[in-house]
Amino acid sequence: MKKKIRRGVMYVFLITVGIILIYPLVWMFFATFKTNAEIFGSSALLPAHISLNAYIEGWKSGGGVYSMGHFMKNTFLLVVPSVLLTVISSTLVGYGFARFDFPFKGFLFAMMLSTLMLPGTVTMIPKYLIFNKMGWLNTYLPFIVPAALGSSAFLIYMVLQFIRGIPTELDESAKLDGCGSLRILIYLIVPLAKPALVSCVIFQSLWSWNDYFNPLIYINSTKKFPISLGLRLMLDSAGKNAWDQIMAMSVVAILPCLILFAVAQKTFVEGVSTAGLKG
Repeated sequence: MKKKIRRGVMYVFLITVGIILIYPLVWMFFATFKTNAEIFGSSALLPAHISLNAYIEGWKSGGGVYSMGHFMKNTFLLVVPSVLLTVISSTLVGYGFARFDFPFKGFLFAMMLSTLMLPGTVTMIPKYLIFNKMGWLNTYLPFIVPAALGSSAFLIYMVLQFIRGIPTELDESAKLDGCGSLRILIYLIVPLAKPALVSCVIFQSLWSWNDYFNPLIYINSTKKFPISLGLRLMLDSAGKNAWDQIMAMSVVAILPCLILFAVAQKTFVEGVSTAGLKG
């Protein structure tokens, strides 16, 4: 009986916390069907009259010259290559640290992990100067090229720890069958490390999709703005904002991330829960 009572109290507590956390998203969703006057003049959650006008007008107008569809396309052009190259580079680097011995391996591994301790503000100016010198400003290269070079130490470490949990006997059996290191990686390690790789995809997708600060620094052309900057253009400096349209486009902006997480949730949880295990 005591265990049932404790479990019931725990469930009530978790449900209460969950409602508190999800309520702002629910309110934002229902606010998309309201007018500005109703948003600020009524405390009711549900709208008096349901209208899709905010989605239609918000998608057409976007931030002014370009539609929200244009900014969404730019976001995919930025995010998709960054995510794919990050997963590939993190897998290669993690596989190298997990399965090979080479000179200065310990030192290089320590240097890689030390980058996790560097605040982004420390590297912001040097990176800007380098990218400016190379003529990469106002392009997506500052996001794509570092992704191809294994710039995410956190994701590398996560993949590395997962690969360490894969028995090396499997590698030796594959070598006896004539497989080289690359074939072992592609046909053995990658399928077994699927949970960790899916976790990398979700993490990098969320970070790239929601990034506002870096595009603001490196991209100065409205035509190339991702959706994070496109939403900012919908805010009027004079304070005359169509909040129903802003809420509607915010819902549209977070929808791809919600779909990605919902589809890969099971594999993601498995990858996060086992990436820190060894042996």
